[in-house]
Amino acid sequence: MKIGIFGYGNLARGVENAIYKNSDMELAAVFTRRDASAVKTSTPGVKVLPASEVLSMKNDIDVLVICGGSATDLPEMTPRLAEDFNVIDSYDNHSRIPEHYAAVNAKAVAGRHTALISCGWDPGMFSINRLYANAVLPDGKDYTFWGRGVSQGHSDAIRRIEGVVDARQYTVPVPEAVESVRRGENPELTTRQKHTRECYVVAAEGADKEKIRNAIVTMPAYFADYDTTVNFITMEEMKRDHSGLPHGGSVIRTGRTGKDGEHKQVIEYKLTLDSNPEFTGSVLVAYARAVKRLSDRGIYGCKTVFDIAPADLMLADRSEIIAHML
Repeated sequence: MKIGIFGYGNLARGVENAIYKNSDMELAAVFTRRDASAVKTSTPGVKVLPASEVLSMKNDIDVLVICGGSATDLPEMTPRLAEDFNVIDSYDNHSRIPEHYAAVNAKAVAGRHTALISCGWDPGMFSINRLYANAVLPDGKDYTFWGRGVSQGHSDAIRRIEGVVDARQYTVPVPEAVESVRRGENPELTTRQKHTRECYVVAAEGADKEKIRNAIVTMPAYFADYDTTVNFITMEEMKRDHSGLPHGGSVIRTGRTGKDGEHKQVIEYKLTLDSNPEFTGSVLVAYARAVKRLSDRGIYGCKTVFDIAPADLMLADRSEIIAHML
């Protein structure tokens, strides 16, 4: 199957690298809104085209993986492209997923294409595990912990502050909260009690560091509701110690079974990732295979990870999956 990538950044490079691991796939083209001549991929001979030329490859791409910025790009790009391509994205604004779903579904149905949205690890793999755990333990409670890992959105928010040259922000679960949940104590946890935020900032020469610190810790929706530490470092330290993009986390559901709820049960799904974009790209590529299979069956419209049968993710055939994985 032929994969196209729309947008080229860290996530797109993760998708490109994941394609190498799947013998049934090849990268057909990359589309960029930057200067196409300046974009270099690691796949020999692949076409890098301006975004405006995407329709020229309409008949040569089985699934288009859309790798734009989630908050601003995907709500516009995915519906527009779903009318002409089978598409998949990693839209992660949880509160607005229903709205995004409706917009993409309308265009995909109109164009007789298959779309999959909000595919990655959260939303995505974590979502599936929340669903399974809720089905198995209806008398229970969900907890999600993120990190320790780099939040790219929060890092970008810091970089927008005047006087900041570069920044990384790490989301860190509070260990006592995690262990309380694992013990099945069902604690009631506030936002502040679940996570802390660690910020590493390179300030411009002569910048007011105390002003930068205050702007960070009081920033609504990003830091104001968390215990936040701000560490000022040099650019050399940033490059040496904070150049990677690790992440991960856990989805935990605690519940009770038995007629009188006498038995505690805990389900946990955990990820520890050296590279957030590499792993997310791997998830997108696996689900791109399923999108192609649904499209081949004439199943159109917008889907989520809840709608995909596990067997459709695998290159192996059904009999092999049953023999070796069941």
